[in-house]
Amino acid sequence: MDMTPPDKKMKLVMVGNGMAGVRALEELLKLAPDMYDVTVFGAEPHPNYNRILLSPVLAGEQTVDDIVLNPLDWYSENNITLHVGKKVVKIDRTHREVETSDGMRVGYDRLLLATGSNPFILPVQGADLPGVISFRDIADVDAMVQASSQYQHAVVIGGGLLGLEAANGLMKRGMQVSVVHIGPWLMERQLDEPAARLLQKSLEEKGMKFLLQKQTAELVRGESGRVCAIKFKDGDSAPADLVVMAVGIRPNTELAESSGLHCNRGVVVSDTMQTFDPRIYSVGECAAHRGIAYGLVAPLFEQAKVAANHLAQHGISRYQGSVTSTKLKVTGIDLFSAGNFGGGGQTEDIVLSDPVGGVYKKLVLQDNKLVGACLYGDTVDSAWYFQLLREGRNIADIRDHLMFGQSNLGDSGHAGQNKAAAMTDEMEVCGCNGVCKGTIVKAIKEKGLFTLDDVKKHTKAASSCGSCSGLVEQILSSTLGGDYSATPAVKPVCGCTERTHDEVRAAIRDHKLLSIPDTMKFLEWRTPDGCATCRPALNYYLISTWPGEARDDAQSRFVNERVHANIQKDGTYSVVPRMWGGTTNASELRRIADVADKYAVPMIRVTGGQRIDLFGIKKEDLPGVWADLDMPSGHAYGKALRTVKTCIGSEFCRFGTQNSTQMGIDLEKAFWKMWAPHKVKFAVSGCPRNCAEAAIKDVGIIGVDSGWEIYVGGNGGIKTEVAEFLVKVKTAEEVLEYSGAFIQVYREEARYLDRTVHWMQRVGMDYIKKRVLEDEAGRKALYQRLLYALSVEKDPWAERVKDGVAKHEFEVFSV
Repeated sequence: MDMTPPDKKMKLVMVGNGMAGVRALEELLKLAPDMYDVTVFGAEPHPNYNRILLSPVLAGEQTVDDIVLNPLDWYSENNITLHVGKKVVKIDRTHREVETSDGMRVGYDRLLLATGSNPFILPVQGADLPGVISFRDIADVDAMVQASSQYQHAVVIGGGLLGLEAANGLMKRGMQVSVVHIGPWLMERQLDEPAARLLQKSLEEKGMKFLLQKQTAELVRGESGRVCAIKFKDGDSAPADLVVMAVGIRPNTELAESSGLHCNRGVVVSDTMQTFDPRIYSVGECAAHRGIAYGLVAPLFEQAKVAANHLAQHGISRYQGSVTSTKLKVTGIDLFSAGNFGGGGQTEDIVLSDPVGGVYKKLVLQDNKLVGACLYGDTVDSAWYFQLLREGRNIADIRDHLMFGQSNLGDSGHAGQNKAAAMTDEMEVCGCNGVCKGTIVKAIKEKGLFTLDDVKKHTKAASSCGSCSGLVEQILSSTLGGDYSATPAVKPVCGCTERTHDEVRAAIRDHKLLSIPDTMKFLEWRTPDGCATCRPALNYYLISTWPGEARDDAQSRFVNERVHANIQKDGTYSVVPRMWGGTTNASELRRIADVADKYAVPMIRVTGGQRIDLFGIKKEDLPGVWADLDMPSGHAYGKALRTVKTCIGSEFCRFGTQNSTQMGIDLEKAFWKMWAPHKVKFAVSGCPRNCAEAAIKDVGIIGVDSGWEIYVGGNGGIKTEVAEFLVKVKTAEEVLEYSGAFIQVYREEARYLDRTVHWMQRVGMDYIKKRVLEDEAGRKALYQRLLYALSVEKDPWAERVKDGVAKHEFEVFSV
């Protein structure tokens, strides 16, 4: 029984400053922030960092600062005493003290061992030569970066995840890299042979070399004293100026064993994460639970949560082991495996193999249950498969559709673009941190999150290996709807390519690429069919760069834009006809009423954009509704011009200084068929009282006595952004030209899913003024390009009510 007085803090010492241990502290601070005085010893001279992201640091894609999870300020803000660069060498269990290599002694009431693991070094001659290193920490990365600037030939021993990432990073640093692996194929613990062969082929095409089924006999010393070659037991050899050992890890139990704690394949712990000394806990790669020492992040974080629960004296949590899955991104290629993915015995396999497309899927079934899965190239349904595997659900009723993913169980596949929308709240998104969809959605709504970085900070999702980043962004998109903006960053469009948005746009423009297949072929897309992230972006870049020439690929648009209506949660659609500048007439209102009666519309409401929205329309009724309305599409479903909101203006209002209603009608009729990187909203107010809320629109026009003021970059969503003043003009014609030129620069240069405000934050207002205000010829050219692009666009509703045009889009099939 603990006899510590209730008003006195207990002392908690943690040995090890890595991801598992610090996660335990984070969980403890949530439960009992004032229970302990905490002291942390870390052998490395760094705060806690994401060891999983050492690979992009090696590749030059990120810096050490980028991968720090808990900066030094975090420790001080939480009253944690941190000793970096200090190694604990002794535990005095009798006096409850730890001692460091330089003689420092610190007492404890509770001790948390999070000493991690050590890299395994092959016991071969030459293993201690200069130039032979492991790949485990920042010091190793620094050594590799330095070697890459001086030497040419690198050999990586180990064809697992770590070895391949090291090889890829060294190759990006300019070295010639050979991977030595004792097994018949790569990553045999995560992939079956067909998937591994696809991975090997992809890496070989990038220049990586492989020496499979090779056993190292000796590392050869050169004249300089540094390693110069590697010899194998079959007599072959290969040049090596640098040798990286990535052949596995061993739990770091030296400290625990020296103190008399029971160790067997790790520091042995109970379900409460306590060692045989109940005052000492252990988590992470050094701990052995029920005979297993876990190396994946997800189970280590589960352990951390349990340990924190007991350190906080709640005593209600148990760690009972983990059902693990592996979702990884190896050199840009998505991989997933779980359960018995190798099959055999009484199991049966369902396999989809598309080597040319770079996709391989294998599902292993037994007794009508999913018992294993191996995915290469397309892992969007991995969370669903993992849930089926863990729950042991009978899949007989969905067996025929199982291979094609959760989104293809109904609706003829029309919902398939966004996998996140089909996920239930209980389904796991981030396996590393055990974060389910519901947790992310709740954080987005309650904390007002808008970006991937926001979600990482508040939920930890996507903050470890990063392979779920795309899925998290889909959840952001589906939760925020039109208010979602993709995080602006210089990064590839998606995992299908190494090209950035700007590079893709430049290639389409400079080489007059007119179709998605041509673009993918020219830019050497990794997957010829692309994905739900890149296809909509490519489609927009093509039609906005070459209007009237590039083909608008409907199947590369999101479901709302394909169907030209907004899908609702019950599977019905809402229809919003266009009302010029918020105006209507008796004839239009009669037609709307007749449509509501004819199609039994359950709800009609007036929108904030001064239009009428009809809810509950069945998919098969959409063409009929459009025909009976006989009104233009309101594009409420699209990345397009949505509305031009107006006040009544000088025609009726005694305060109005300009005819804002007519100005709004003119603007909407001029620009209404315009596609854009994201939704666009205009507003026109007839006086500075600004009743049309022009200051929070993408383009806002405010009438003054001497003309019109134009504001740009506003946003009235969850996170309000006030528009910035652009220019004051005198005439309605100038309003059209200046606002049109601004929108055309945005259309031509913003990244897909950028709102105007985020694009402006990136390029700066000075740049926009230079393009729109200072360059008269350029402004007029921009405006003319916009008008030309709009001249070749057609009303999608009018097109689809014609006999036989795209009729199949709205047919409903029984499955």
